[in-house]
Amino acid sequence: MAIEALLDAIKAGPAGPSVGAFFDFDGTLIDGYSASALYAHRFRNFEIGPAEMLHTLRATLGGSLSEEGFEELISRGIQGWTGRTPEDIEELGDRLFVQGIAGTLFHGAWRVVKAHQRQGHTVVIATSATRFQVAPMARELGIEHVLCTELESEGGVLTGRLHGRTLWGRGKLAAVQSFAERHDLDLSLAYGYANGDEDVPFLSAIGRPRAVNPQPELALEAQRQGWPAVTFRRGPGRFDPTPALRTAAMYTTLLGAGAVGVVTGLLSGSRRHGIDTATSLFAHVGSAVGDVRVEVMGAPHLWTHRPAVFMINHQSALIDLLVATTLLRGGFTGVAKKEVASVPVIGQLLTLAEFAFLDRADGTQARQALDQASERLARGTSIVISPEGTRSLTPSVGRFKKGAFHLAMQAGVPIVPIVIRNAGELMSRAAKTARSGTVEVFVHEPIVTTGWTKQDLDTAVDRVHGLYRETLEDWPASRERTDEAVRS
Repeated sequence: MAIEALLDAIKAGPAGPSVGAFFDFDGTLIDGYSASALYAHRFRNFEIGPAEMLHTLRATLGGSLSEEGFEELISRGIQGWTGRTPEDIEELGDRLFVQGIAGTLFHGAWRVVKAHQRQGHTVVIATSATRFQVAPMARELGIEHVLCTELESEGGVLTGRLHGRTLWGRGKLAAVQSFAERHDLDLSLAYGYANGDEDVPFLSAIGRPRAVNPQPELALEAQRQGWPAVTFRRGPGRFDPTPALRTAAMYTTLLGAGAVGVVTGLLSGSRRHGIDTATSLFAHVGSAVGDVRVEVMGAPHLWTHRPAVFMINHQSALIDLLVATTLLRGGFTGVAKKEVASVPVIGQLLTLAEFAFLDRADGTQARQALDQASERLARGTSIVISPEGTRSLTPSVGRFKKGAFHLAMQAGVPIVPIVIRNAGELMSRAAKTARSGTVEVFVHEPIVTTGWTKQDLDTAVDRVHGLYRETLEDWPASRERTDEAVRS
């Protein structure tokens, strides 16, 4: 079942909180297993002994686990937390989420979750993982309800034992049925998403089951039962060298384009000409060696008003830079956070490209950086800026800051909202290498800032933020695509 067909079916189906949407976590919402990040942390900190490591290997390589076998496996893993506070383990979960788990979110799964939320459904994560593994993602996705394997605590500390039944196999089925009864949900109307063989009982009790990247036994059962199968794009194999080679080639291209731009500027006597040469060269060659394609709707809006403040949502440093150079081609510079200036290669090249570097912790310096950007606008050079100020962990758009809006208002130039989808899927915030693929872009009509006052800014920020959220959650793919597609 194609994801667009899946989304259309959700939109066409019943709405309201009486309809449940239950999502497994590991392998369904995220690519892989959150326990891998936990085991890696414990291994680095010498918290895993030989006996536990051997037992874990036997369990994971021995085929499908029974509910009792899973309970034994997870019980061994949590014994080392005896005496630690739940807050301590929650802090670890938050850290592991930022460091890696967030980047494994299937962007297709994010779109499905948002489709259910827009329908007003009761969205639930139902997983055999523990709460500290799942809670950070639930908060990020705006999912209120989490059914999971719980840890026992007494007197404010963990006992090293489980609290209640694990949500493995029929344990998950029992938890989902109990939740549905408490919240007056009719499971015959509910949606269920899972990937594991152990999830057959759970999906069998759901009226609209969906097998996501299914394991072998689940795939066979889905075929027998006529359940739709959904495939979310997986990351490259662990031993695939192609992404690393591709990323190295992109960085080499960036360095080479910068060198060519410097020489061009010196020979022509025009620094601007050199910058435009470098950005154009990186756009064409970088996208080719990285096998990254950029498709855009609303491309004419990129050219109707120049100079302008072009706003982009920020998910990936390298991919976002490639997208910006591909779209704008020339006549622009940007604003970036101060830390970027110290990044090897990229920092030096952006400095040569007249980027303004902003320190948000220093109000005076931040104003000076925006003044520099305003001077560029006065000279006819457009500005690219992320109103979020930092890369988001998931496709969700972060909170907008006012600096970009102040800049456009003071310079009297329009804001052009550029909404980038799935750049983070190609290279997430925590990723070291880039994947090949297509980045989709929607360019909205320019927003005129003439006549704005400081009192207008809060309303403008909220309105533009809502525009980004709406576009990302309900991508306008159904609109007639008459605009040009930029493919480099």
